[in-house]
Amino acid sequence: MANKISGIHHITAIVGDAQQNVDFYAGVLGLRLTKKTINFDDPGTYHLYFGNSEGAPGTIMTFFPWGNAYRGRVGDGQVGVTAFAVPPNSLEFWKKRLTKFGIPFIENEKFNEKYIGFEDPHGLLLELVERSEGENSSWDFGEITGETAIKGFAGALLFSANAEKTWELLESVMGLEKVGEEGNIIRFKSTAEIGNIIDVMTERQGTGQMGVGTVHHIAWRAEDDADQLDWKEKIENWRLGVTPVQDRNYFNSIYFREYGDILFEIATDPPGFAVDEPVESLGQELKLPPQYEQYRKRLSQELPPLRVRTLDEDK
Repeated sequence: MANKISGIHHITAIVGDAQQNVDFYAGVLGLRLTKKTINFDDPGTYHLYFGNSEGAPGTIMTFFPWGNAYRGRVGDGQVGVTAFAVPPNSLEFWKKRLTKFGIPFIENEKFNEKYIGFEDPHGLLLELVERSEGENSSWDFGEITGETAIKGFAGALLFSANAEKTWELLESVMGLEKVGEEGNIIRFKSTAEIGNIIDVMTERQGTGQMGVGTVHHIAWRAEDDADQLDWKEKIENWRLGVTPVQDRNYFNSIYFREYGDILFEIATDPPGFAVDEPVESLGQELKLPPQYEQYRKRLSQELPPLRVRTLDEDK
């Protein structure tokens, strides 16, 4: 097995209105809607995936849109902040773009890097930071080009109910390297070029409550099915309960809740999003797993219509 987790595979969050979600992540941030499917455990809900042109691991932000659900509370037991990497010298572009769309942001500095922080329409805490690591995105949208487009994840800030146990898992079991400490944050780094920075907040933030505007789970990369099973055994040997392997069509998954109450997933890199539609048309049609294909007509009627569109501010 790989002795170290290479980095983030995807991050999944709960949001409100589905079209607002698409408008923000595709229309404002310029990510590609790479898959329009359903929550396999709750088929009346979309599962929307956004990433780079092919939805590569390390670039995938996914969402369960709960249109009329209650607002959650960001706190311990969650990913508190999700950070995206943009190319060097592009933060000024993003400041202007966020301003054009009326999105307030703050500027701050951590570990000698400049960040801009803001919220999505449903309260998720997001950041952009310039990184030279990782390939530039080839997905253009409006004024967003490869010189400015989001590359994928820069990393995540974890709010843990037991920070010492969380960073012990990251370092001693998952193989991330502690690379710094600043104020109330400890920073770890994995081996991947993208999605490779994990910050852990050392101070309690108050118990989080799942709902709209919160991250449901963070997923880590496994090379393949065999590697995933090896990680399953390793996590179980650390006395954490791990689910059986779940087939998610585009990857296989195992889940466990670590000692800081954060839900972790380990997902396989293959097979990827091109297993049921060509790369050039990813995200355009509703894709269903085989067990739900018989309900396509009903689900298509129940799920709200949505589309990727150019917003007025970009016309």
